[in-house]
Parts: sequence; C-alpha cells; structure tokens
Amino acid sequence: QVRLVESGGGLVQAGGSLRLSCAASGSIPKINTMRWLRQAPRQQREFVAGISNDGITNYVDSVKGRLTISRNNAGNTVYLQMNSLKPEDTAVYCCALIAGRGSYWGQGTQVTSSS
Repeated sequence: QVRLVESGGGLVQAGGSLRLSCAASGSIPKINTMRWLRQAPRQQREFVAGISNDGITNYVDSVKGRLTISRNNAGNTVYLQMNSLKPEDTAVYCCALIAGRGSYWGQGTQVTSSS
C-alpha cells in the first residue's frame, strides 16, 4: 500500500507564491509517475502537472511558466512550486502516484489565491 500526504497549501494574494509537497510512503513501486491535479468548486478535477521517474515533466497549458513540478532524488516526494498565482488557481490540489499495479491518491490541500 502507498500513502500520500500533501502539505503547503494556504491563502495568498494574487501574484504570490506557494510550494506544495507530497510525501509518499509505504511500498512505492520503482517505476511510477507522480502528478498534481486540482478541483475547483463546481468544476471537474483537472490535471495540472506530472513528472516521471526519469524527470520528464508535462503541464496543462494554463500553468506553464508559472508552476513547476519536481521530485527529490529518492523519488518519494514531489513538489509543486507555484508562482504568479491567479484567482483561477484556487482549488483543492491533490497528488497522485500512478504505477503499473494501480493509482494512489492523497487527500488534498486547499490553495486559495485572492484577487
């Protein structure tokens, strides 16, 4: 079993920055992709950013140039550096670990960017 715990959310003014962390523990598959997704009120959950084992990243167009995903060398923690936040970035951000044997999800952390 894999457990994911997010941290780092909060309330910031538009234009501000936050850094989210997601720590994975348990029986972590060697080959995996970690992702950040978000869900705003009354909207569907959307993909934000992903990073593979070998560091390949991808992003939804709306966050390119402002949000950066990274992971530590041990591969068990993923980060989301969020700069130039906009009110439309307000959402609950969840991390996910995707592997051959299944997908694992965290509980999420609230990010609010006020105008």
